[in-house]
This record gives sequence, C-alpha cells and structure tokens, in this order.
Amino acid sequence: MSAQHVVRKGENRRGRAFRKLPLAVAVALAFAAPAWAQDANAPAPAKDAVAKDKDKDTRTLGTVTVTAQKREENLQKVPISLQVLGSTQLEQQDVASFSDYAKMIPSLSYGTAGGGVFSGPGFVQVYMRGVASGGDGNHSGSQPSVGMYLDEQPITTIQGALDIHMYDIDRVEALAGPQGTLYGASSQSGTVRIITKKPDPSGYAAGFAVEANAIDGGGIGHVLEGFVNLPMNNNTAAVRLVGWQKHDAGWVDNLHGTRTYPTSGIVADNAAFAKNNYNTADTVGVRAAMRFDINDRWTITPQLIAQKMKAHGSAGIDPLVGSASAGYDSSYGKTAVKHFYPEFSDDRWYQAAMTVEGKIGNFDLTYVFSHLNRDVDSAADYSDYGYWYDSLAGYGAYFYDNNGNLINPAQHINATDRYRRTSHELRIASPQDNRLRLVAGLFWQNQSHDILQNYQIDGLASVLSVSGWPNTIWLTRQDRTDDDRAVFGQLSYDLTDRLELNAGGRWFHARNSLKGFFGFAEGYSSQSSQPPADRYGEAGCYAQYGAPSNWQPYKGAPCMVFDKGVKENGSIYRANLTFKINDTKLVYATWSEGYRPGGINRRGTLPPYLSDFLTNYEAGWKTSWGNGSFVFNGAVFREDWKNFQFSYLGQNGLTEIRNANQARINGLETDLVWAATYNLQITGSFAWYDAKLTQNFCGWLRPDGKPETVCPAGTLDPNGNVVSGPQAAAGTQLPITPRFKGSLNARYTFDLGPGEAYWQASFSHAGKRRVDMRTAETALLGYLDAYTLVDLSAGWRKDSWAIDVFLKNAFNSRAQMTRFAECAALTCGYEPYTVIAQPRTLGIRFSREF
Repeated sequence: MSAQHVVRKGENRRGRAFRKLPLAVAVALAFAAPAWAQDANAPAPAKDAVAKDKDKDTRTLGTVTVTAQKREENLQKVPISLQVLGSTQLEQQDVASFSDYAKMIPSLSYGTAGGGVFSGPGFVQVYMRGVASGGDGNHSGSQPSVGMYLDEQPITTIQGALDIHMYDIDRVEALAGPQGTLYGASSQSGTVRIITKKPDPSGYAAGFAVEANAIDGGGIGHVLEGFVNLPMNNNTAAVRLVGWQKHDAGWVDNLHGTRTYPTSGIVADNAAFAKNNYNTADTVGVRAAMRFDINDRWTITPQLIAQKMKAHGSAGIDPLVGSASAGYDSSYGKTAVKHFYPEFSDDRWYQAAMTVEGKIGNFDLTYVFSHLNRDVDSAADYSDYGYWYDSLAGYGAYFYDNNGNLINPAQHINATDRYRRTSHELRIASPQDNRLRLVAGLFWQNQSHDILQNYQIDGLASVLSVSGWPNTIWLTRQDRTDDDRAVFGQLSYDLTDRLELNAGGRWFHARNSLKGFFGFAEGYSSQSSQPPADRYGEAGCYAQYGAPSNWQPYKGAPCMVFDKGVKENGSIYRANLTFKINDTKLVYATWSEGYRPGGINRRGTLPPYLSDFLTNYEAGWKTSWGNGSFVFNGAVFREDWKNFQFSYLGQNGLTEIRNANQARINGLETDLVWAATYNLQITGSFAWYDAKLTQNFCGWLRPDGKPETVCPAGTLDPNGNVVSGPQAAAGTQLPITPRFKGSLNARYTFDLGPGEAYWQASFSHAGKRRVDMRTAETALLGYLDAYTLVDLSAGWRKDSWAIDVFLKNAFNSRAQMTRFAECAALTCGYEPYTVIAQPRTLGIRFSREF
C-alpha cells in the first residue's frame, strides 16, 4: 500500500468549548509557526521536478516501510501475511476509529463484551483469522488473543483495546497468524500495530481539518483536528503536537414505554430515560511527542497520549421493542431499545512512553518503556436479567422491600474499572546487510485491574442487600494481576543469494492472580448444600470467618472470599524459509506457534484453565508486476487450536472458563494494489476461512483435567444431569468470523481547474456468521446476516487546501456487525441485541496543510 501523506479526516461529534483547548493550541501554532521552521527560506522545487514526481507516484506504487519484525523493512520483502494501511489510504478512506479500519482488514473481526457490561466504544473484543470462541471479555476471564499496539507499546486491556482516534497516523500494520515469538502472550492469532507520525527535526509541518456530518434518521456530529511539527535546536530536536475533539452523533432511540413483570404485575416506566438519538459519544484527546538526536548514533523519543471519551446509550438495537413477549407495550422503533436505567461510559486514559535508539558498535539497540493508566466509570441497564428470570422461573417472588412487599426485580449496574499496565522491552539487532542477522531481547510486563461492579435493585430489603452496600444484590470487588516475562530471539541466515532461513523462539514465564469478594448478601447466599470451598458472597465470609463480627473487610466489601494464583513457564517457536524468485517476487513457508496464558476460576471447586496454543502452517507469496504498477500478495494456511479457552456464564450466572477441545482453521488471504492508469488506482483485500471444531465440546472436564469429548444423548454430566448430546458437535463452525470477508476501493483523480479532483468508491463485504459456538445458544441468538457496505466520496485539492464530501453506508444497509444478550444466552437470549452499521452518513470536511 502507498505510504504517501495526505491531510487527515475525522469522525462526527459535538463538544464543549473548554475541551477544544488541545486543538486550539495545535491550530494556533500551525498558523503562527513558520518562524519556528529552520528551513523556511529554502527554495521551492522546480515545477518540472514536481511534475516528474507526480508522474512517478501516479504510475507506480511507492515502497512501504514496515517494522513488523522489529526492524525497518520493505513490506514486499517481509515473509509474513501482513496487510498495511498506509497514511494515504487511511486519509483517503476517512478512517477515524477502530470500526473504520476493521472493515478494511479481512483477517480482523470483532465482537462486543455484552453480559451487563457497557457495550459502547472502547469495549470491543478483537479476533483474527477466525480464532474465536465468542466467550471472551469478562474481567475475570481469558486474556485477549490479538495484541493491539500503539507504536511499540501494548494497548490491550481484558475488556477491550483502546479505541485510538486515527489522526496523524503513519500506518496500520495487521500481522495475521501467530506472532508470539516477537510479540508474546496476547498475540496468539495476530497483532495490530498503529504507528503514529513521529517528530521530524528536518522541517516545519502543520495541518488541520474541520468536519461536519449528519446521520440519516439521527443527529449531527463534527470533528476538529490539528497537528504541528516544530524543529528545534538547529534541527537536532523536534516536537510534534496533535489535538482532536469530536462528537459522534446518535441514531438509536430509547423509546418511552412500560414493561410488566409477570409474577408481581409491577409495571416499570422509563419516562426518565427515554430519548431520541441517545447513543452519542464525545471525545477529546491530545498527543505530544519529542525527538532528541543526542548525536548521530543515539536518539530519545518520549511520547504522551491522553484521551477522554464520554459515551451514552446502547450500541445494540432490540428487535423485541414493541413485542408483548418481552413485557413491553405496543410502541415500536426500527433502531431502538426500551431501557429503564442509565447507560454510559466515562473512559479516561493516558499512556506515557519512551523509546531510546542507538548503536553499540554496528548493532542497533532499542529500549522501550510504556505505562498505561485507564479509568472507566460506567453504568449499564440490566433489566432483561430480572424480566426473563421472572418470566422463565418466577424469580420476581424473591425480591421485596423492608416491609415485605414485592418490588420491581429489574437490575442495573454501576461499575468502576482501574487498569494499569507497565512494560519494558530491551532488544538488539545486528546489521541488516549481514548474511547472518539477529534480533533478540528481553520483555517484562505487569498488568493490574481493580474491579468494582455493583448490581443494584432499587428498594431492595436490607437483609437481601450486601452488607454496607444498600440495594446491592450482587457485588464484585476484585483485584487482578497478570505478569509476563520473556526472552525472545530470531535468527535469519542467507543460505544463498535467493534462499533465506529464519528461526525464532520465545521463552516465557506468566503469572495470573485474582482475589477479592464476589457474590450475594446473606439473604441469597446460604449455599449450605455446597462445600465450603465453593461458597461465595457472604456465605463465603461465614465459611471462612464465622460470625460477621470476625469478618475482615476487603476494600469496602464484607470480606475476601478467595485469593488464587497460577503461574507457568513455557516456550514457543517459529521457522520460516523464503525463496526470492527475483527482485520483485518471493514465496515463503512458515511454521509458527502462538499462545495465551492460563488463569484461575473464581469458583472454588473449579480447576484453573490451561494455556491454549495455536500452531500455524502457512505458505505465501509477495509479488510485484508491471514495473511496480501491480502488487499481488497472499497466503494459504492451516491453524490448529489446541485446548482453547472458552468463557461462559455457568451456575448462578458465574463466569466459568474451560478448555474446550480442539479446532482447526483453514484459510486463504490475498491483497492487491493496482495503478491501473495514470488516474485510477484500485486496492483490494480478501479472505476465506473455514474455522471448525474438530472434536465435540461436551462442556466439562474429565478427571484427568482434559476436556470431555464423548457425550452421546443420555450421558450424565459431573452434576448428575442427563445431557442430550454435545453442546457443540465436531464440525461446528466457530463464531464471529465469516467464511468470506473482503474490501475493494477504486479512486480516480483528474485535473480540474487550477487543482486536482477525485472520486472514490469503497466496498466491504462480510458473510454470514455464528454468534455463539453452542447449539442451544445459537437457536436463540441466531446468525448474523451477510452484508455489503458502500462508501462514496469526492473532493478537490489546490495547493495546501482540500475539501472532501463523503457518503458512508450510501445505501443505508442495516449491516449486522455483532450481537449480544444482557445475561446468559439461554435466559436473556430470548431478547438479543444486534449492533448494526451506522446508517447513511453525509459529511463534508475542509483541511489544510502547511
């Protein structure tokens, strides 16, 4: 993909004046700062030279430099399945957020956390190559299987990666397949790297963009963005400042209405929360980076990025709004929900990082430090839980006030999440032109997650409320820590001028610990039939400490009911053989491994879940044709996923993580770039996947700790229940990822008056997808339909000024992106929520470069 530069675009949003300060500073500097530039009086290039460069760039494809293997290389020389969205492509296709670039990368899929967690931006679960079980995202569960990086720093948290605003970005690198040897635990199935534009001491640069947009049937949004690059100290240092403020308009309505609970006949009314277009988000952020060239061998680059996003409403729409089967009245909305409690997320984070690069002899030495602070306060409607348990099992009879009167059993959640992540990496690389080349390093990372989730029922009796927490039926107050330490290395050797052998490994030590309180109050948690080790909530406090006077409070919770940890050591490896047919074509074969650490289950009688491993067998090609006017790359692969981790809501709605047997993914990935004529360029990426279970998933472990795979109808599970067969039979398609996904873009440029104009059309398609791996759950949640999205844009540029008009989702497709339920699928799955693509959006953007 081309690595040329264009001015940024944006997204839709509205904001308050004081939040625009970072942008105001950047734009003011942009207009005022030519005096800062050290080369302001440099002569302009001759017109014929400009024309010559334009002709070259238009007729051929530029070289794309990537750092996927932790050294700078030409994309066409890197023997892995690697898709790159360069700066030009990101800007031309108006990429401003995760969902924008996800539809352009066929190997990338995503779901949403759901399960009572706020389901808006910043909480998506990322998957690659079909390696998905559909059950991740719980704060006490598995680590992600895809690593997300900002430059050299990991930005993944358990409940979702940071949603970076995509402005002043150099490129996005999507590394498909296991990347564990160089990137570690959370890169089991792939890695996505967002590479920012760096401070440049060689000259001044600045730019800004202003955008307004309107959603069909929704609100009006805007984006304000600006950057400035200031060289200093005789071009031996530079600072780059970036600011953005945006308002994402809403388009999902929270309709006014009522809901009747069957057992009590209580009627709930949501008049206090009804609102049109209520799924809005307001974001403000700043990024500052400096570069210090200490001498010609050593450079220091500190960086700070901070962002605040306040989001409201539900990302999903409820197809049962207006259905008597859900207890609602008769009103109906096509893109609507009917929720009865606040829904919001106040997501504040910053990441400080520093990169030191230098040479020791002729070896390159790099040290990278990063520290991430993320604080999220959120609220979620959880009323479906109360309604469906009441409808299916009469649970409404168990909720009453201090006078013994039945009350509305609907729940709502207030949550506070505090994430901290610190990482260090030190690596050394030998000269790139040596016949034998080495990259080796050390890695250390610590992650912590302070978890508070307060499940409330208004008016709940004191005896039913968790001690010290009025109206709280369930309290989660936990601390989670994940530590990773590793030594890694990769050797490359040129067997001949055309044949290269590459081998690498990673030796790791991982620890996972979880402690705290979770569960019900005394009134719901006698659990006398369960062994003491498996009691939780206040029943666990009684089992450990006896009378309440002996309890030892834990961070405001009644006591600590569990304190568990697990650690492990292991290693993974990679081998690659690359044959260079000529200077523009190569083929390669790769065997590689990726892993995800194991962890602990909160329920006392459940064993820890084990690491799961992914083994990849891949053959691929990188080719350039027609004197550099056509690039065609691709790979075919088979991946075996062993004892993969699967999270689900078990007894009493408590998350359980099991190792769920084996799966196999066969696939083909291709991408192309074609400078078809002087004016027309076409880019496309396509992927085909066949991701299936290769053994039955019965849902429990054998006495030896391995997953049970033989469970015909009539088999008794460990609890003595008769099963009707496996929960998911061998051959079942894995969820989330379609069999086919692809994108295609055509851009035509032409001279118009004193400037240059263009038109552009982009298409993205995804096939039918399962929502859940299990058969019974699929019967309720169903499948996500195939979709095709079309984006259109046109614009005109003269010198440093540009204006763009775009129409996203031009045909207003109700494309189904993900689906979730508020609680366990067999209960709340009767009322699933579907996240659909944003409706047709018309926007206009004005931008300028300096």
